[in-house]
Amino acid sequence: MVQHQLELGVEFDFVGADGFYGNDAELADNLNDSGCIYMLDVHCDQPVFLEEPKWVLPQKAAGRGRPAEVVKPDKPSFRGDEYCKALEKEDWTKIKVRNTAKGKLKGMYHFRNVFILNKTRQTFERRLLVIRKIKTKKGDEIKYSFTNANLVQYTEKALAYMQAQRYFVEHCIKESKYVLGMNEFQTRKWQAWQHQVAMNIMVSCFFLKEKLLCLDDLPLLSAADIRDWLFFKFIQAKTDAEMIELMFFRHLRRQKDINRYYKNEFINVSK
Repeated sequence: MVQHQLELGVEFDFVGADGFYGNDAELADNLNDSGCIYMLDVHCDQPVFLEEPKWVLPQKAAGRGRPAEVVKPDKPSFRGDEYCKALEKEDWTKIKVRNTAKGKLKGMYHFRNVFILNKTRQTFERRLLVIRKIKTKKGDEIKYSFTNANLVQYTEKALAYMQAQRYFVEHCIKESKYVLGMNEFQTRKWQAWQHQVAMNIMVSCFFLKEKLLCLDDLPLLSAADIRDWLFFKFIQAKTDAEMIELMFFRHLRRQKDINRYYKNEFINVSK
């Protein structure tokens, strides 16, 4: 998919993905070879080497067993969560990433160059490990990511912002499911499923264009607002003025709720 977009001439700053794709070292290498910056989430049990290891043949223990025949790394690896637990307070940097509807997104961040084993190529490859720790009501929420970006070209805040951007992809999928009905189709064949999802993507694209078109006048316009307006136009259960008034007061309540998190400053989170 990424290669296809590159061939079409689509411009993008970086590629983001969840832990399923972040676990694929070959994918990361292909993205890097294509000239793409990536920020790929990884699972907490991802093994990392703090120093670049080499393949060595373990020495035989004196008087025990046969000589070793399988090479192994000469340095130990650590799970991501094990490494995280060993970090001291001074190893973390507090970063305010961006404004959100519930206050500023901020957290404690740690950056470290590490090495991972590419099992396909049997090579050790450098990655920049990005760890984010956010306090929630349920405790610390920790996120791990690998990137081929470096702290020479990018600031720590820029990398933290990059890691946080996948939220909007998940939000888009959530809208498609619960507002546009992507999770309600009942197709039984593969081709029918493709048609259904293609239709849903087309509707999502239309909704996005409407949001951009109305951004200056209606910065809080949501997919649910557009859906309700379309239903109203087909059913005509209310007048235009009544629908606009309902939308206005809904947006007013949202803006007041947003402003509660910013004390004396007025924040428009859409800009």
